[in-house]
Amino acid sequence: MTLTVNGRSGAAGVGEVLLDAAAVTRCRRRVHLDHDPASADAPRALPDPSLEQRRADAVAHREQIGAAMAAATGAAWHAVPAEGPAHRRAAATATAVTAGARLIWGAVLPLDASAGRRGTVELLVRAPGGGYLPVIVVRHRITDPGSGALTTPLLEPWPGRAVADPDRKVRSQPRDLLRLAHLTRMLGTAGWGPDAETAGSGLGGVIGVDADVVVWHDLSAGHWPGGRSTMSEYDERFADRIAVATASATGAPALAVPSRVTECRRCPWWPTCEAELTRTQDVSLVVRGETAVALRSAGIGTVAGLAALDPVGEPPVPVPGMPFADTVALARAWQRGLSVVRRVPRVPVPRADVEVDIDMESFGESGAYLWGALLTRPGGTHPGDEPEGYRSFATWEPVPTDDEGRSFGEFWTWLSGVRASAAASGRSFSAYCYNEQAENRWLLASARRFAGMPGIPTVAEVESFIAAPSWVDLFALVSDWFLCAHGKGLKRIAPAAGFSWRDPEAGGENSMRWYRDAVGMDGAPPDVVQRQRLLQYNEDDVAATRALRVWMSSPAIDEVPLAADL
Repeated sequence: MTLTVNGRSGAAGVGEVLLDAAAVTRCRRRVHLDHDPASADAPRALPDPSLEQRRADAVAHREQIGAAMAAATGAAWHAVPAEGPAHRRAAATATAVTAGARLIWGAVLPLDASAGRRGTVELLVRAPGGGYLPVIVVRHRITDPGSGALTTPLLEPWPGRAVADPDRKVRSQPRDLLRLAHLTRMLGTAGWGPDAETAGSGLGGVIGVDADVVVWHDLSAGHWPGGRSTMSEYDERFADRIAVATASATGAPALAVPSRVTECRRCPWWPTCEAELTRTQDVSLVVRGETAVALRSAGIGTVAGLAALDPVGEPPVPVPGMPFADTVALARAWQRGLSVVRRVPRVPVPRADVEVDIDMESFGESGAYLWGALLTRPGGTHPGDEPEGYRSFATWEPVPTDDEGRSFGEFWTWLSGVRASAAASGRSFSAYCYNEQAENRWLLASARRFAGMPGIPTVAEVESFIAAPSWVDLFALVSDWFLCAHGKGLKRIAPAAGFSWRDPEAGGENSMRWYRDAVGMDGAPPDVVQRQRLLQYNEDDVAATRALRVWMSSPAIDEVPLAADL
């Protein structure tokens, strides 16, 4: 195990601990393990290919933006060499600052050993009255349709020209804001930030995946709980994380203990924490986050302790998010190895004469490349009905592409035809998905992006479809009528209905890797085998949705224990 010490690697526990901005949004236990010399041989998760791919995509995204801005800004542009040791790149950055360069790309900031900070920033922009403001480049969306975001054009990133955007509103991205605060503190320590009275002081910029504007954030504004500013929120978090890391590196008593949180599912240290939590039957295996912390404070630190409580009694602490009786039932289900228990005797699932299960596949923020649908007719067929079964509507051009509009238009035309045929014959119709948030997002986005193309509905038509009772979100039904001890994802729940995917590696993260190969995104010829793999994966997803709802509305559901009987 090594630590970053004054810009170089050294033995753990030697010198000053230095944290980058990521530490303030990480679990406290991860920060501890990252800096604990005793963790050198602790179990870790295998490298996540999808995470590595996202990192590579982010690098390519930054390079494209840097090249475009360099070409547009001419003499104002100064790029720090991307290669070489950090201390030489930091020296090159300092030289550019001293020369008053207006734009400095790939900056490495001076180490702040006294505070324990290190950091790099994609772009430094000289403020109107002197000093520099940080601009970071990210590969996610940073705005939504609306108004009010403070923006400048991408190729004119001058904060003094920022205006309220009539077409964009800020999308909340706390990680981006906290990184900007970290960099702002480092610039201030180095003497490179603008004076407090200078116009633009306290601003930080973000360039997102759309790469069309710089969104400027006022880091002194009170957008956090309790009216705290981003800088205040950052300072509080950083003080905590540096204390955790320093205690870990120096062998002092640990300031952070394992507790399951959302971050755990992608954390490299999860195997180490999971083994410890399972050994102690920690209560966070059933309830996460602040609820687990509150229960521990009341002396309920284990699953067994929670399961032993009276479900109709007064809870020892407030338990937000679900009835206390459900919390106790979840603990009892976990003890018995039950993945699913019923909250109610009967599970109401809307059914129809004509049913379509829908699943969409997207590639990150770039676009939706595949719409899959499974058509069935529990009410029987009529003359002229097209055959039941699975249909796919795909584009194999790398998204974003106008061909995405073609495939979506064909999907919507087909779906509209099925609905119209059902209505004309007097039959009821329902469409189903699992967790409508993703499908709804891309339904609306596709209607907006490809308006006017053949088959593309209006936004109003999509909104009407989404709002209709015939559009059924099975995830919402599962959330309402079941308690799920091991999560509510489709791949967690569908096996309870007897369904299994044909591909043992089926999953959203892996599908991202398959997609890259399927469209030849990395320079290799497109892989038709991976295309078929994606189609099979999508077909299994819609089949799993159907299997789940059929099971939920069948007598077989009576075999699932009732929470009240545990």
